[in-house]
Amino acid sequence: MNAGVRPWLGLGLLWLALALLALFTRPLFPMDETRYVAVAWEMWQRGDFLVPYLNGEPYSHKPPLFFWLVHAGWWLFGVNEWWPRSVAPLASLGALFATARLAGRLWPRDEVTWRLVPWILFGSVFWTAFYSWVQMDMLLVLFGVLALLGIVRAARQRYSGWLLVGVATGLGVLAKGPVILLQVLPVVLLAPLWVEARPRRSWFAWYGGMVASLLVAAAIALGWALPAAQAGGEAYGQAILWGQTSGRLVQSFAHAHPGWWYLPWLPVLAAPWILLPWLWRRVVSARVLQDPGGRFCLVWLVSAVVLLSLVSGKQVKYLLPLMPALALLLARAITRGGEQPVRHRPVWLAASLLLAGALVSVLPWFPVRAQWMTEVQPPWGGLIMAAGIMLLLFRPLRDTQYPVMLALVSVYVIGVVHLGVFRTGAHAYDLREVSGLIARARVAGQPVANLAVYHGQFHFYGRLEQPLDQLIPSRIGAWSRAHPGGLLVAYYRDARVDYPGAVHAQAFRGGSLAVWRAATITTDPGLLP
Repeated sequence: MNAGVRPWLGLGLLWLALALLALFTRPLFPMDETRYVAVAWEMWQRGDFLVPYLNGEPYSHKPPLFFWLVHAGWWLFGVNEWWPRSVAPLASLGALFATARLAGRLWPRDEVTWRLVPWILFGSVFWTAFYSWVQMDMLLVLFGVLALLGIVRAARQRYSGWLLVGVATGLGVLAKGPVILLQVLPVVLLAPLWVEARPRRSWFAWYGGMVASLLVAAAIALGWALPAAQAGGEAYGQAILWGQTSGRLVQSFAHAHPGWWYLPWLPVLAAPWILLPWLWRRVVSARVLQDPGGRFCLVWLVSAVVLLSLVSGKQVKYLLPLMPALALLLARAITRGGEQPVRHRPVWLAASLLLAGALVSVLPWFPVRAQWMTEVQPPWGGLIMAAGIMLLLFRPLRDTQYPVMLALVSVYVIGVVHLGVFRTGAHAYDLREVSGLIARARVAGQPVANLAVYHGQFHFYGRLEQPLDQLIPSRIGAWSRAHPGGLLVAYYRDARVDYPGAVHAQAFRGGSLAVWRAATITTDPGLLP
């Protein structure tokens, strides 16, 4: 249970076990996961690795680094599903150890904190719940930590650190856009708050280094953006150079929420550590404001929360880059306690697991919209409750043993959720069969239309090479008459799957989808939602 060097092998095994469990218990989830892999697939089959495409149109919502990493894996292993689903977990593994490296730089005489940090990160439910998903946020976490590692190197008068800042920031822009600057710039600009006393003249060199690193980052980002803007057309160029960033910052076209929206999520970010009262007393008594490394983490954490709250577009996963800062503070607080035994059992944590297990057990009787949730078997909730009971039965642990113990608990609980909940609902998100149906229709020359905005959900599984038509309700009749042999994909709010006359029907997310022949819809338009 001690978080030393050798048990890091155990951390790697836990990471691998949960990643494989996610891979084998659920398909790519629409709409985000299927969309991102669809973009990578369309770039691949077009042979265009400069401009991302979705359904035949330039896709300006995300930069290309994630897609390039997918292409690299496909070049090595062939086109497959497992590699795109491995990119984020691999980035998370890199972020775990990059954060440990950062801890070693912040507290070079501390031989314990850097060993605890990866366990604390992986023991956080927020981290283990997100790291196996197909998304760019883990790349942003990794490059953010590397950039901050470069800042600490620069503060130690190692000016090569500015090169690391520039390269990591540039790659972060290619991974998720300029949002990485919300992590990096405040820590640099507010350096007088955390850097120990230094001559006034050296601050000119400090901010000069910041400018130089930003120039390096700009060169990396613009090295792709300028030729991509020219190749993708005027609208695409305007979107990637200005529209996407300004739209998300000022008046988001997606995920718009008020400024306080992140506040209720911060306790979730700190779970399960927030359920350990002794740890928070330890954080208060650690006097982090007297520690340059502690002030560094606070500047990083607080400034990022404030700036993210000011951004119009908000999602819970946007908080992931804050977790290394929180893990560093918690690890330092535990270390400064001197490896003391914790006399009180984790009652609040155990009670939370009992409550979570009880909720899963009664899920089949909840008045939920998604019909598949009623199929979840109550014993899975009992397994989560068993973890809470075991925590109360274990003998008291030392404080330095808690990171390993909570990593085991988090992996166990998330694993139960994958096996008992995600696997049960997988059929309502699995689009492989319908994607194959659409692919065969396209090979046979049949046109296919999607009766909603098309997010690429059929493109990768169907290996589609041509776009689908996107129809609004007013165009359905004319399209059906013009293409009587075509297929229409329609979406319904209810979960019924018995649609007489449909070519295919299945549960889909909280409702259902059905594939109709255009001639059938022309005869009976009332079949559509």
